[in-house]
Amino acid sequence: MNANPNVAIIASLVSEPSRAAILTVLLDGRYHPVNELAYMAGIKPQTASFHLTKMVNANIVSVEQQGRHRYYGIQDQEVAQVMESLLLLAPPIEIKSFKQASEDKAIRIARTCYDHLAGGLGVQLTDALIQKGILCEETKEFTLTEKGRDFFADFQIDIGKTKTKRRSFSHKCLDWSERRHHLAGALGNAILEKLLELKWVERLPKSRAIKITPKGEKGLKETFSIEVNIL
Repeated sequence: MNANPNVAIIASLVSEPSRAAILTVLLDGRYHPVNELAYMAGIKPQTASFHLTKMVNANIVSVEQQGRHRYYGIQDQEVAQVMESLLLLAPPIEIKSFKQASEDKAIRIARTCYDHLAGGLGVQLTDALIQKGILCEETKEFTLTEKGRDFFADFQIDIGKTKTKRRSFSHKCLDWSERRHHLAGALGNAILEKLLELKWVERLPKSRAIKITPKGEKGLKETFSIEVNIL
């Protein structure tokens, strides 16, 4: 028998609404304290602690101790991919307020998917890299061209160093809001980190949304031919 009964354990953990809400928050790729996760999931801190303990024991969530405080984050890229896939299948949430509508629009325009760009910006950036001959699209991944190596060298991303990371280099991630693939893996992470370093984009507090700065609007247009105003 090849079936793995542990799949049911993971499925039951993720299917609980409060745990699903916590994991969705953690898709921003950052580590958060219990109180913050509880607030964002709309539950009590004691309840959040109970759920987080279960997910840590199941190796879905990792925890880091800083003095007396604990900070929680998604265990790895594979867990993030599963959550993104589930969001793709899930029906859209019911928008009940202007705040909800604004937050929903923001994460659809640009957001983090664990440690790389997603949403409209992530998909447009991936499309631009393909159209410029920097990447080639394969069935399960994107491959880097010789032109791409030169491009990233000019963009000050060390491809050799990026390839040494113990993870996939440039796999395809299906974007739940765009219903198309964006670039993930070590290369996707390197691009996000470079955009943050250049201050072309900024992380928003307590959100997966990414803000494109005025400097970023200019840089994205000049470097990738992306018109931010159509995102």
